[in-house]
Amino acid sequence: MAEGSPRGPNILITGTPGTGKTTLGSEVSQRVGFNYINVGDVAKQHDLYDGWDDKYQCPVLDEDRVCTMFSFSIFVMFQPFSYIIDVILTGTLDIVFVLRTNNNELYERLEKRGYSGKKLEENIQCEIFQTILDEAREAYKPQIVHELPSNTPDEMEDNLDKILAWIEQWTISH
Repeated sequence: MAEGSPRGPNILITGTPGTGKTTLGSEVSQRVGFNYINVGDVAKQHDLYDGWDDKYQCPVLDEDRVCTMFSFSIFVMFQPFSYIIDVILTGTLDIVFVLRTNNNELYERLEKRGYSGKKLEENIQCEIFQTILDEAREAYKPQIVHELPSNTPDEMEDNLDKILAWIEQWTISH
């Protein structure tokens, strides 16, 4: 988008690890030319961590620093551009897509990533209890939160088509 042109939509794609956020977000951004932000990658690049979690064997995200960086960077500096973001952040969003995956499929995906023990168990429980979906519904207007199944390649392709159609409709109406 050129400077001075109206902004495009800001889209959030979220879900439990392993539901396909990065794959879907990257594909949408390639097809429509929006900026894609993987918050995990940005956290690594800018060392936005607050220690190490021995229980989960992973760094602890410093949520305050992440939110400060993103609220300044995305929603002030880079407007009027469009963004596809793959975690929950505060700010101006036009739509939220929550990817959901059945437990057997998610278990296999997370095992392939090397998840085990408590980390694997708690991520599966997060999906069982629809924690991410509920958090999205609490954090954003319910009418902009949409649940999408993300189990099979066909469902993933269907999700891509749905998001692209939504972007097209958003563009026509704005």
